Formats: sequence, structure tokens, C-alpha cells
Amino acid sequence: MILQKSARYLAVFALIIGAGCNDPEERSTASALPPLEVQIETLTESPVPIQVELAGTVQAIEHATISARVSGQIIDLPVQIGSNVEQGDLLVKISAAEINARLQQAEAQLAQAQRNLERETKLQAVHASTREKVKTLKELVQINEAVYREAQTILGYTEIRAPFNGTVTDKLVEVGDLASSGASLLKLEKSTALEVVIQVPEAQSHSLTLSSRLPLTVPAAGLSLNAQVREISPTVDPASHTTHVKLTLPAAPELRSGQFARVALVDSRAKTLMLNSKALRKTGQMQQVFVAEQGMARMRLVRTGVEFEGRIEILSGLQAGDQIVLDEVEKLQDGQPLKVITDGSVQ
Repeated sequence: MILQKSARYLAVFALIIGAGCNDPEERSTASALPPLEVQIETLTESPVPIQVELAGTVQAIEHATISARVSGQIIDLPVQIGSNVEQGDLLVKISAAEINARLQQAEAQLAQAQRNLERETKLQAVHASTREKVKTLKELVQINEAVYREAQTILGYTEIRAPFNGTVTDKLVEVGDLASSGASLLKLEKSTALEVVIQVPEAQSHSLTLSSRLPLTVPAAGLSLNAQVREISPTVDPASHTTHVKLTLPAAPELRSGQFARVALVDSRAKTLMLNSKALRKTGQMQQVFVAEQGMARMRLVRTGVEFEGRIEILSGLQAGDQIVLDEVEKLQDGQPLKVITDGSVQ
């Protein structure tokens, strides 16, 4: 029984070997065919463009969160979400009763210091006062002037005005609310100048410059274009290992801050075997390539990958240095003689 199984396995193995070998009759028939004049190409590794798609967000180049610099009750809020404002327009007004009192006090102290200085200056002129006392009063006037200017500046903080032309995109308070120093009140942005912000992996960020242009699409706006890099962060985020990059967008009515964008980034650092597409012959599900060996065409079965600009990636079946036949691949037979054309001459 064991001998019968062994004999059966040997017979199957012999059939497989026989099927893998070229038929001597077919080989002799092919070698009897007239030589074909063909061009060849030496297969080498080439850089392969790998496209990485990054998610980005549309945002305004000029945008600001309006915050309070003094504490107090909000007594006027003349804008709403969506309000268009111009630079200098009033956005928020905060109650200034206490600050007004401080300003009046500083004004009174300054006036008193100035009167004292004026009186002592006159007394010094008739030798009834000393130079040192006059100097002290001058310094006191300077101090009170500084306090008065400070109070005036703080009073100015009670009226918050637009820093640039823009649109109110968010309102976080209402009239009657208590504003505290540093608290956010409004959000303002200039919607006519937009950009896309992306996080680029550290490995790809080195190839970007301020002159780089990247393919970009904003699906919601139906916009596709090549956007120019506007800013590249000089640092890398240690948590995500990415670099902050901004790309300029043109003015378009369909664009809105916060929209999703896709940015294509091409990385050409990877290398693989890339074959001229015309050297590939397809027969059913098989993909064949002819290699020039000792003046004859030898057929190889290959497995292919991506195709790019007339060249196709070879995943298996060939190796770097193979002489690939480019012409007459539909007519060639395995073992057929070749005449290789080099620089217009036949070899």
C-alpha cells in the first residue's frame, strides 16, 4: 500500500516537472523563426511616487478671540453672530463706575501735586524754599501723571472695539453678564482671507518649502486646486510627530471657515522595479514579459502593482539588471532569436 502511494506521488511530481519545462518541439520551432529586431531596456529600481492624503481644516488667516481686560458688568453689546464689523467698531462696553472714580481720584491728585510744585517754585525764586523740596515735588508730579495715564488706559479697556474688518462668528456673553479679566467674550474672523491647516508627518515635512504647491480639495465647496504653502512650523509636535503647515486659499463664496479639506502629499523616497508598460503582454489572467538572454527571447510570468506615467511596478518575476524586450511582444515566442537595436544599429 505504501509503495503504491509513493509511486502515485512520483507520477504527479513528474507531471508537474514536465508541465513546467518548455516543450522541446516548441523551443526548436521558436528558434527556427526569423530573428526579430527589438529594442531592450535594462530593468532598474526607480523612485515610486506614493501619495499620502492628509485631512485639513479651512480657517481664516485673521481670526481673534475677543477677551475682557477689566472686570465689570456688560452694559452694551451691539453685535450678533454673523454681524459684519469694521475696524474700530464697538463690540462690547463694560460698566466703568469704579474705573471712572479711580480716574477722577488720579486727576485730583495730579492737580494738587502741580499746585504744590508751582507754589514751591515761586517760593524758591525768593529764596523761601529749597531746591531739594522743589525737586521732590517735580518727581511727585511725574508719579501722579503716570497714575493718571494708567487710569485713562484702563478706562479705555471698558470699550472693546474690532481690531480688523471681519465677521462675528461666536458670542459667548449677553448684556448684564459679568465679564472678568481674561474671559472670552466674542470670536471674530476675516472670512475673505482663508487658509487650510494640516498636520504633516515628520518624514514628509522635510521636502516642503514655502514655494511648494499641493493638490487640495474642499468637497463641501466643490473646489479643487493647487494651494501654495504659506507657513511651515519650525518645530515638530512630540506627541504626534507632525509639523504644522498652512496653505493659502483663494477667495471663493463657497468657502467657509471650519470646512473639511483633503490635501495630497507625494512622497518619492520609496524605490521599486518600474517597467515600461509596452513591454507587458497579457494573455488571459497571465502577465508576461520577454527577457533578452544570449540573443534569444525568454518569457517570464510576472506579477504587477501600480501604474504611473506609462510605467508599471513589478512585484515578482523579474530582477534589477534584466534586459527587457520592448518591441513586438505580441509576436514573440519563447526561445525566438533576437536582433537588439542599440542607438539605431542592430547587434
